[in-house]
Amino acid sequence: MREDVIITTICLIRHGETDWNASQKLQGATDIPLNTTGILQAEECAAFLESSQWDVIITSPLTRAKQTAEIINEKLNIPFAEMAAFKEKSFGDAEGTTPQERLERFPDKIFPNQEDEQSFKERIMTGIHEINQTYQGSMVLLVAHGAVINSILGTISNGEIGAGKTKLVNACISNIYFQEEKWNVRDFNQASHLSG
Repeated sequence: MREDVIITTICLIRHGETDWNASQKLQGATDIPLNTTGILQAEECAAFLESSQWDVIITSPLTRAKQTAEIINEKLNIPFAEMAAFKEKSFGDAEGTTPQERLERFPDKIFPNQEDEQSFKERIMTGIHEINQTYQGSMVLLVAHGAVINSILGTISNGEIGAGKTKLVNACISNIYFQEEKWNVRDFNQASHLSG
């Protein structure tokens, strides 16, 4: 690898568990805090990430992501930023429903009033571009949500992984890097740091 190649690395962390995750309710834009398990998962992420050098931690503004980021940053003590671009997708009328309720109410899997898929993807990838512009060559932690991270992975891998194919566990870690004008997936859905 050439020495002069500038590489930006983003470690994508899904937020810890919430009570809605535990009961399989669709959260979306609904602002639900971490539960006890979620707090422990965030602490385990912190312990795992502590051994590497990170430059900044960025979080979605939703409580579950922000709490996860704050717990991680208690160990790392690095610059902290919120970016609305990484807020979870709004699932409209389906938010707060269990898989069974969704099957009954929305058998066609079309949720009224949900965020349009194309706009969602554009919002996230604009955020990724902004991170690369602002923190070029840095080691970035990004705490976000399942659908957000899957959309990033799906876009970068041209649909090989990500949305519709990868079930991301709470507090899992995925790594992407920008090298020679393109984003690449290093790994995804890593959970070896979690006791659960």
